[in-house]
Amino acid sequence: MREHLLRTAQWLAAALLIGVVIVSGPAAAQEPYYKGKTIRIVVGFTAGGGFDAYSRALARHMPRHILGNPTIVVENMPGAGSLISANYLYKIAKPDGLTIGHFIGGLLLGQVLGQKGVEFDARQFEYIGAPVYEHPVCATTTASGITSLEKWMASPTPVKMGGVAPGASNPDNITRAARATIGLPTQIVTGYKGTAEIRLAAESGELAGACWGWGSLRATWRKGLDAREVQVVLQITPKPHPDLPNVPLAITYAKTDEARRIIEVAVHNDSTLVRTYTLPPGTPKDRVQILRKAFQETLRDPAFLADAEKQKLEIEPVTAEEIERAVESLFKLEPAMITKLRTILLE
Repeated sequence: MREHLLRTAQWLAAALLIGVVIVSGPAAAQEPYYKGKTIRIVVGFTAGGGFDAYSRALARHMPRHILGNPTIVVENMPGAGSLISANYLYKIAKPDGLTIGHFIGGLLLGQVLGQKGVEFDARQFEYIGAPVYEHPVCATTTASGITSLEKWMASPTPVKMGGVAPGASNPDNITRAARATIGLPTQIVTGYKGTAEIRLAAESGELAGACWGWGSLRATWRKGLDAREVQVVLQITPKPHPDLPNVPLAITYAKTDEARRIIEVAVHNDSTLVRTYTLPPGTPKDRVQILRKAFQETLRDPAFLADAEKQKLEIEPVTAEEIERAVESLFKLEPAMITKLRTILLE
């Protein structure tokens, strides 16, 4: 009897221990990593521009698609055409899945061209995706008198167009490529902190306009477009955007095969990369996958799409895999093209 009671007590103790292990072990392991945490989206430009608008829309909706429902905040870190934020993400930000960078994709080409100040290796970043393929356009104010491509080409003096820094996909690279390949008389006034400042400068008469993505321009310069105080005069895209069927394409004005190739590499191919969301090198793969999945789910979320439509933000999702292939292609450019692009875009 005593032995029976002893065995029963031992069995109960063992069962209790197993129960404790079951409750404390796997249940604790299932606690979502992102529960109670805050994710920062570090935007390389000032508030009020397209990069900021896309990021704030994502911050409102993406938490629902991440297990643990973290808070997402936007932090603006402008400077050097978003190069400061790109270097920060690569060198300083912790690879813990809590910092996402949103800097301009032209900087990735800038690395290949030997752009001064680049302190990252584009092949080491972890890419999440992009909300849209860029459709670069050039827009000018009616007050500037440059209301068509023909008037721009015929201008007796260089037309002042805004920029942020050499090597920035837009506005700088777009404007430089157009100037070099189709002979537009242009003076690029660079150094603005973002397109919000460029818009204000154009509206005050300091600039004639600038070149950047239609999706962003449509959203952030809507008032000027609706009032016909601003018009799109050129598209630097392979084919017309559905919204702009009658606006001329830069590629059709390129006179040589080299000119067409420059437009394709410097602008067309770059459209995949411009609005990329990026993680620091070394971010754990499981967190990369969580954020990639959440990002794509958000871009299909009806509530997010309604929000984006209200703001006139164009959504045409780009996957991380597409971005990785585009980055890889940059490092396969022939030396002669690299030299030519360096001269056009950086000097």
